[in-house]
Amino acid sequence: MQAEPGPTTAIADSSAPAGARAPRSVEETGLSFLFLTELVLKVLFQRGQVRLPELAAHIKLSVSVITPLVTFLRNEKLCEVTRSGHSGTDADLTYHLTDAGALRATACLNRNAYAGPAPVTLVAYVAQVAAQSVRHLHVTRADVGHAFSDVVASQSVLDQMGAAMNSGRAMFIYGQAGSGKTFLAERLCGLLHGAIAVPYAIMIDAEVVPFYDPVQHQPAAGAAEAAADSSEAAQIELGDRNRTLDARWVRGLQRPTALTGGELTLEMLDLRFDANTRLYQAPPHLKANNGIFIIDDLGRQRCSPLELMNRWIVPMDRGVDYLSLHTGLVFQVPFDVVVVFSSNFLPERLSDGAFLRRLGYKIEVPPQTQAEYELLFRQACTQYGMAFDADAFAYLLNEHHAKDQTPLLACYPRDLIRQVRDLARYENTPPRLDQRSLDWAWQNYFAGAGARRVAADQQKKERERRDTNTTG
Repeated sequence: MQAEPGPTTAIADSSAPAGARAPRSVEETGLSFLFLTELVLKVLFQRGQVRLPELAAHIKLSVSVITPLVTFLRNEKLCEVTRSGHSGTDADLTYHLTDAGALRATACLNRNAYAGPAPVTLVAYVAQVAAQSVRHLHVTRADVGHAFSDVVASQSVLDQMGAAMNSGRAMFIYGQAGSGKTFLAERLCGLLHGAIAVPYAIMIDAEVVPFYDPVQHQPAAGAAEAAADSSEAAQIELGDRNRTLDARWVRGLQRPTALTGGELTLEMLDLRFDANTRLYQAPPHLKANNGIFIIDDLGRQRCSPLELMNRWIVPMDRGVDYLSLHTGLVFQVPFDVVVVFSSNFLPERLSDGAFLRRLGYKIEVPPQTQAEYELLFRQACTQYGMAFDADAFAYLLNEHHAKDQTPLLACYPRDLIRQVRDLARYENTPPRLDQRSLDWAWQNYFAGAGARRVAADQQKKERERRDTNTTG
């Protein structure tokens, strides 16, 4: 894959916040002296006795930044120094809180319990998101062919999805349940390229919002820096000299892919403050910035589709979202994600024209062709250790799919073959694809759906006949 020259490859550039030199003073952090002293108090309260290098490594700031903070705390009688080694150097010194310091730390924790790495400013985060924007991606047909090389799907559908990725706009993927919509949507992450950087936390109006999520923010394969190497010692060569990078950023991460389904509520899309833990939780689409956010099974959420889509109109149209702190402050954040809606319903059924116009692509995932369906069956047979039988497959098509008018959906081959395997295990025989095992699997899987369809058709014809007689 190729990335267009520019911000997506400029993470190590000093022009991007994550590529900047580590701050060497409190002023260079962009954070207030009071905030940093309170952060040190909370860390010392939770960890007890801590050496200065350990404290600096935990907060992700250099010793030169930490030193004036602990000096101030010592002068205020909030912390003390104890020598715990025999080297005769400052490495033997450990810092711990006094009783007054513990009381002050408790008060700080009651306001906001965050005691992790020092945050970056909101301005720095916004600049970093812009520097590695997903809208700078360049996806080609060759890229799609590589990412979906092992996927059996319509080439026209793959072409639509690939082109949609270049637009940076939202896409609506729809089709019957079991057609493979969610699987295809999740595989779009293979089209995302270029490592990104995210902060451990963001400072917003004196409040700290934890951001880095090790579950969602995974190290990029082959990245020069893994997330674990984003410490004070992490260095890159810029020009003719080495510079220590700002350790408040986690670098070398793959672009995130967030997936949410029927559990999604409108409240989950806002910044949430837990009154018990005294910590904020960033919404999933904020953590998905510079990547993909998939809303699966649209129409089955606990909020109505219209409410959900109205929530997305402004972010999708303007590329920004508005969140609020528990203090009431409303602030603007980037909305730099490719939103993918996946649903069993037609787009027109779920929303109005105003929202549909903002959907860049509406992509239908149709049932498989017979050739695609056979290929899926062959793959499933290989996966579960049984030989493919062409006659048994033809029997399945003619005696079940055709007679029951059941479409050839992508989920059926694997599910039916697993039923055949289960029967073979139960009977303690080698798994075999034949008419008997397919009849058994079909009956279990569809639970007499064909018979019910026939009965429903007969009832419909009987009602039509009665209506005709009554009219006559």
